[in-house]
Amino acid sequence: MQRSDTLTTDVRPPPSDVSGAVGGGRWSAPSLARSLRTGAPVLPFLLYVFLGLGIPTIVIVNLAFRTKSGHLTFQNIRTIASGGQYLLGFETSFKLALVTSIVPGIVGTALAYAIATSKFESLRRGVASASGVLANFGGVNLAFMFVATIGAVGLVTSWLARIGLNPWDHGFSLYKLSGVALVYMYFQVPLMVLVITPALGGLRPAWREAAENLGASSWRYWRHVGLPVLMPSVLGSMFLLFGSGFSAYATTEALTGGTIALTPIQIGAFLQGNVLSGQENIGYALGFGMIVILLLSVLAYALLQRRSSRWLQ
Repeated sequence: MQRSDTLTTDVRPPPSDVSGAVGGGRWSAPSLARSLRTGAPVLPFLLYVFLGLGIPTIVIVNLAFRTKSGHLTFQNIRTIASGGQYLLGFETSFKLALVTSIVPGIVGTALAYAIATSKFESLRRGVASASGVLANFGGVNLAFMFVATIGAVGLVTSWLARIGLNPWDHGFSLYKLSGVALVYMYFQVPLMVLVITPALGGLRPAWREAAENLGASSWRYWRHVGLPVLMPSVLGSMFLLFGSGFSAYATTEALTGGTIALTPIQIGAFLQGNVLSGQENIGYALGFGMIVILLLSVLAYALLQRRSSRWLQ
């Protein structure tokens, strides 16, 4: 009997973990545990955001479409959109936010570029530290500082009055919309410096060197390279300033006492109980309108930052 040796090859696939099959889109227990450990440090922050922003937003949106008795209604939205003082508040707040985002945006970008190109490291650190402090300085303290400085009987006003340059004699008033805009720029310019400085650091020196080697002047470099690259970041930062100027409340309230029709001040009046009968939920409708506008500003900022990140890495 002849014996034949046959080589056999086992072509069966090795046993696979069904729960961890990549093609099936499932997660294995080790990878799931690893993902949970990685995301665990973020959970307290997400909980804080949900408690501090999520729940109040849900409550405001819900009550904006309710009557005092709890019935669903769109009358609150129609009231604030039909004209009158509430629509005027949105228009005034929009104008104030627009002015205090464009002017500080331009000034802050120029200042940030001057500091970023400075050879003095101590100067850059000092401006960065000062901007971080001044960007968060507001409220009653800021209002009192401006009243004591350029108020009707302020220190600087008295100095200018001695040489015949009193701005109050030429129509200036710290308690008008123009005066409030001037006060807002005190913290909007440092805020712009903070948010635009990283984008300025993303401009590579090799780009300018290449442009100069090709014979481009400084103007042509900024026109064709620098400004197109920076523009999404600058516009995105201006949208961030717009949201800051639109929602600021304490400084204007302390400075004008609520004499200017601004939406945040109108909402504050509702919180203080200054409401008409049957209009208790108008304040929530105003808050809903502010949420929509601020959400659009944040989305525009995020989209522009995403576009600029392709270049500034």
